[in-house]
Amino acid sequence: MSALPPFPVATGAGPATPPALAALGLRLRPATTADLPGLRRVYADSRADELAQVPWPPGLRQAFLDQQFDLQHRHYLQHYGDADFLVLERADEVVGRLYLQRSAPDHLVVDISLREALRGQGVGGALLAHTQAAAAASGCGVFLHVRRDNPGARRLYLRLGFVPEGGTDSHERLAWRPSLS
Repeated sequence: MSALPPFPVATGAGPATPPALAALGLRLRPATTADLPGLRRVYADSRADELAQVPWPPGLRQAFLDQQFDLQHRHYLQHYGDADFLVLERADEVVGRLYLQRSAPDHLVVDISLREALRGQGVGGALLAHTQAAAAASGCGVFLHVRRDNPGARRLYLRLGFVPEGGTDSHERLAWRPSLS
């Protein structure tokens, strides 16, 4: 594939890092093209359990992951070009991403992904709680989609007050509104 298109140029400094994440040495900031290798690793981590089931040699697995990341990146830019493309970093290493489209009446979490080492430590919950608070301050709700084969993420979303609103065979739509929590 050809070179990946760049992220839109962020205007301003981007959102503040939630205090709970800053206390863990994490920083939230707008993504840049220089972040693509780190974001590629985040993506690979998000597919590790799924691809562990496939008996491919490592080179083929990596080629597949690279192709899928490239396609997803292009899709997100084409369909959510007005979103905030944010990276979560620790010590200048990309360890997660939050792609968030802020619009009324509901903000859309296009994607939230963390490196394996950060999962289960409250990082995703802190990112989402921060997202919910910012949406509520704008009079908006938040919605997202979760893969049906991802019960850990689903439990987190339900604990944060998201409620099921349908979906497809592979993904469930969950929504949160300030009046529901």
